[in-house]
Amino acid sequence: MTVLSDGIGRYPAMLCALLLASGCGKKGPPLPPLVKFPTAPGNLTAERRGATVDLQFTVPTANTDNTRPANVARVEIYAFTGSAPLTDAEIMKHGKKIVSLPVKAPRDPNRTVEEDEADADVDPPEGAGTEQGSVAHAAEALNADVLAPFDASVLPRDRRKAIVVEPAAGGPLLGPPPSPMSRTYVGVGLTTRGKPGAFSKRVTVPLVPPPLPPEAPMAKYDERAITVTWKAQRPGGAGLDAIDELPSTPIGAARPAIGYNVYDTKSPQPTRLTASPIAESQFTDKRIAWGEERCYAVRAAETVGGATLESEAPPPACVTLTDTFPPKAPANLKSAPSEGAITLIWDANTEGDLAGYLIFRGAGSEDLRQLTPAPIQESTFRDEVERGMQFVYAVKAVDKAGNISPFSDRVREIAR
Repeated sequence: MTVLSDGIGRYPAMLCALLLASGCGKKGPPLPPLVKFPTAPGNLTAERRGATVDLQFTVPTANTDNTRPANVARVEIYAFTGSAPLTDAEIMKHGKKIVSLPVKAPRDPNRTVEEDEADADVDPPEGAGTEQGSVAHAAEALNADVLAPFDASVLPRDRRKAIVVEPAAGGPLLGPPPSPMSRTYVGVGLTTRGKPGAFSKRVTVPLVPPPLPPEAPMAKYDERAITVTWKAQRPGGAGLDAIDELPSTPIGAARPAIGYNVYDTKSPQPTRLTASPIAESQFTDKRIAWGEERCYAVRAAETVGGATLESEAPPPACVTLTDTFPPKAPANLKSAPSEGAITLIWDANTEGDLAGYLIFRGAGSEDLRQLTPAPIQESTFRDEVERGMQFVYAVKAVDKAGNISPFSDRVREIAR
């Protein structure tokens, strides 16, 4: 074995190899940082309403390696018509881009924090785009171009062979009826250099005529709830026309039962109030807030190919909630005489907008006159009066809108 000496001790020659392996020798150039790619747009949904598809998705906030903020400069949504099993890259290349949403992007995409770290040391995304993590909305009109199925001739020959399926020649229809024509949507975030990140799940809507809309709804309310009612539209009756260009339901496929979805249309994005389509022609909304306006739209809905298909909406029904409903008359009024005074007590009212009570008094056969100039809060009252005289009392309740209840029962009492 060869031995080396450095004046301090004697070491085996293989020690040098170990030292070289641990850092001895020439260092290479620094490796470039890994490219950060955004995660897929989240919660992509596509809901068919008449001749429009409403899209909703969440802008990415992280990268595929779980670091953040996301290296995303814009989100794009692509669509194609038909059932061709296209890859994500093929959809992006040959599909129709229907959304290109600018997003606030990081100044330095490589300056990120890990999943369990705070954002304090990272510059927030900047620019004029949409905030990361926000919910975005878009819509696509179902025009003639949308209804044309995807043309597989734009694909390479080997892919066309894998996608194009020739229909069976002649003979009766066997097995289940064919699925209706559909339109598929998929979303992707693009980096600051324009590179695509992860693709979202795909969502599909059927391209068949929507159900007929109901007749225009009506709305009425009381102090507890708003009731919205409507009538079903009869085929051939007056109303919004169906989309004649859309293909009809496949032969042998019965149209499913019709339900209804109710929307609050006062917000910038109409809010659906029904968790799922209801069979009834009536909906009750218990969100009473005096002074606010409520507007309701109703759409007929059916399920086709696993997706909910809604009609157009007739004009909405709007009501401004005005409190014209008086509280109940105070109950169980009782009196107790004492020396030079009469004390009244009654059951407290339970209305949420109660402002208080008004006390009324009469002497002998006189009419009752208001004794308290303003409503009192307590459900008891002490009246100092002349001894030996008989008095008659009654109480009314008042709410915050100024509505006054009927009189309570009357009581008669004489002070001692």
